[in-house]
Amino acid sequence: MSADYKRITKDGIWDNNVVFSQLLALCPLLAVTGTATNGLGMGLASIAVMVAAGFAVALFRGIITPQVRIPVFILIIATLVTLVDMFMSAWLHDLHKVLGLFIPLIVTNCAILGRAETFSSRNGLLPSMTDGLMMGLGFTLALVALGAFREVLGSGTLFANAALLLGDAFSFMELTLIPEYRGFLLMILPPGGFIALGFILAAKRVIDRKLTERKGLAEADAPAAATG
Repeated sequence: MSADYKRITKDGIWDNNVVFSQLLALCPLLAVTGTATNGLGMGLASIAVMVAAGFAVALFRGIITPQVRIPVFILIIATLVTLVDMFMSAWLHDLHKVLGLFIPLIVTNCAILGRAETFSSRNGLLPSMTDGLMMGLGFTLALVALGAFREVLGSGTLFANAALLLGDAFSFMELTLIPEYRGFLLMILPPGGFIALGFILAAKRVIDRKLTERKGLAEADAPAAATG
């Protein structure tokens, strides 16, 4: 049976988003998103792990017995996280210092183990990698959105220190949206993370409700148009 890539994409980015729908990975989400740059860095690291984990689990699913599948999945994820941590320490050291302990803690992200168990262990290589990519992109979207929300209100900037943390190629992203802004300190402190996340979750609920209502109206109008 062929994979429904459109469904996989929509689930990962929006309908079954790691944060907005499942409310997983809140520890790194709230801890590192003082700026959009930190959120992007953590998101890219998570994408790499989720895609590689999807590939590895799908590749070995035929030889992993059900009795040991969870420990093996955790071992695979831990190995991949260690490789990503070493890569970031070597090539993105400034970002690695900022994110600190939260890179190794990607291992504890329930979304990665959950997708390995529910999707990658039951599907082929390409669908599993696509699922990992889309779930990672959805998680990155949440990280960047929350980081941007907090950074703009807290400092008046967007993607501050992007060149320093991610490399000179990202210098174009550094913006000062509110010059001479003294900032709203609460938004870059831990309580600000919870407040910002609440507003973003509420906004998603409103958007979902509007989309459902619009879909319902379209389905109701379709039979009338056909009979007319």
